[in-house]
Amino acid sequence: MTRTSFQALAQVWRQRAQEMAPELAQGIDNLRARKMRSLLTMLGMIFGVGAVVAMLSIGAGAQQEVIAFIEQLGVRNVIVEAREAPDSQTLEKVRKLSAGLTLQDLRGIESNLDTLAAPSPRKRVMPVKMLPKPQAEMPMVYGVAPAYASIAGLRVSSGRFFDQADGEAGAVAVLGQAAAASLFGADEPVGHFVKVNQQWFRVIGVAGPQLAAQTDMGGLPAQDRNNVIYVPLMAAVLRIEDSQSFRKDEIDGIYLALASERDVTSAGAIVRGLLDASHRGAGDFSVLVPAELLAEQQRTRRIFQVVMVAIASISLLVGGIGIMNIMLASVLERTREIGVRRAVGARRFDIVRQFLIETTLITTTGGVLGIVLGVILSQLVGYFAGWSTIVSVTSIALAFFVSVSVGLVFGVYPAVRASSLDPVYALHYE
Repeated sequence: MTRTSFQALAQVWRQRAQEMAPELAQGIDNLRARKMRSLLTMLGMIFGVGAVVAMLSIGAGAQQEVIAFIEQLGVRNVIVEAREAPDSQTLEKVRKLSAGLTLQDLRGIESNLDTLAAPSPRKRVMPVKMLPKPQAEMPMVYGVAPAYASIAGLRVSSGRFFDQADGEAGAVAVLGQAAAASLFGADEPVGHFVKVNQQWFRVIGVAGPQLAAQTDMGGLPAQDRNNVIYVPLMAAVLRIEDSQSFRKDEIDGIYLALASERDVTSAGAIVRGLLDASHRGAGDFSVLVPAELLAEQQRTRRIFQVVMVAIASISLLVGGIGIMNIMLASVLERTREIGVRRAVGARRFDIVRQFLIETTLITTTGGVLGIVLGVILSQLVGYFAGWSTIVSVTSIALAFFVSVSVGLVFGVYPAVRASSLDPVYALHYE
């Protein structure tokens, strides 16, 4: 665009702004003259826009927590979880087909999966007693390999994670953040000892905070991942496993880190096939591919947003109909005023513009107040319900755009009807 054309365009916009200024001032005066009616007319827009903003922020917060948890599982990982039998009869039937998840399964996966970068088996044990005595819920013990820390993205906030030098059954432990607080309070736990059942473990590290799912997800059980004590795998199996271990799987989880994200889907299919064959279709395990779960959650998030906007838009539709009804009534009230304006030279377009300006003022003001209401509602829900809420710029922009659009769409018919009045009839209207 040349400088001359830009100046011409700016001049046109200045002219239009000067033309609209008196009508804008008149529209504001008309709304102020009827304050109560204007406020009642805005209510539909206020609640509609507030509902859009609040629903989108609550939904975005919930979905972001889930997505963050899935990303923490690792998009290059494949996780195998043992399924616990609901009762002893089911367990007996399963055991006739499969011995459960074992280290032999892990060795079979390692020999058949070329893209495997690092594996770690996992054995969970719920202790019967512990010293120091926990101030909260009893921590779960995870027996894992040293590679688990890198596979699961576990960060150590103090001390270190155990390694091969500590031995496969070494009596060392790394505490989760909640477990450390429950056992030692504000004291530094590194260097102290923890007794799990009958075995003492020396604390060598404390893990950083971990996200946790509130419900089971894709076969992964819900658990506070901060209230965990990590020990070497064989220490969990040999030193602290309870007397009923013969009824349980040798291990109950396998974590697999792949060399590339591109290999995840095919690796998941290979792992499923291998375990189905070795377990003879017993169905006593589940294979979780976080990358697939992440893609599914993102699709669900988009669908959720569309549905929430559609539901909340019903309130905007009702508000728009109310605005159109009030503006039609306003046309009847101001028929004589319209006749006077037409008699002194106002064009039909000027009448249309006047009513559209007033309608847009109502919906824009209602939209702004609705955004404020939506933000307050989402914060209140987050505070009292303990949910995470995210008020995004996108949700605010969408709600404001819809509110202005409703004003334009539902203000057109009353404006056109006002402009089509016969000036002579309008002047004689009482």
